Amino acid sequence: MKVKKFKIFFFIPLCYMTLIMFFMGFVFNGIADGTEDPSGALFGGLVMIIFPLHLLSMFCMFYILYFAAKTVKTVELQREVKFSEFAGEFFLLWFYPIGVWIVQPKINKMMDGEYNEETMNSLDGSI
Repeated sequence: MKVKKFKIFFFIPLCYMTLIMFFMGFVFNGIADGTEDPSGALFGGLVMIIFPLHLLSMFCMFYILYFAAKTVKTVELQREVKFSEFAGEFFLLWFYPIGVWIVQPKINKMMDGEYNEETMNSLDGSI
C-alpha cells in the first residue's frame, strides 16, 4: 500500500492543531489582558483562515481512518479490498470508544500470527 499520501495527510491535522492553539492563545491572551479589543476584522479574518483549514484537516482525518481500516482488512483478507468490505472497520475506528473493543483484538491476533479462518469467522460474527 502507498503510504506517502497517508504520511502527508497525517501531519496536516497535527500542524493545523498546533498552529491554531498558538494563534488562539495569542489572540485570547491579548483580549484577556485588555490590551486588544476584539474587532470584526479580526474575527472575519480568523473565520476566513480557519474555516478552509479546518475542512482540510477534517478531510485528512477521514482519510487516515479510511487508510487504517483498509490496511486492517487487507492484512486480514490478504488481498485488495473495496470500501464495502472494510466499511465496518472504518466506522468502528471513527467511533473509537466502541470500536476499539472490537478492532483491537483482531489486530492483536494478527500481530501474534494466530489469525486464521476460524478466528476470523468468530470475530466477524461479533460485529
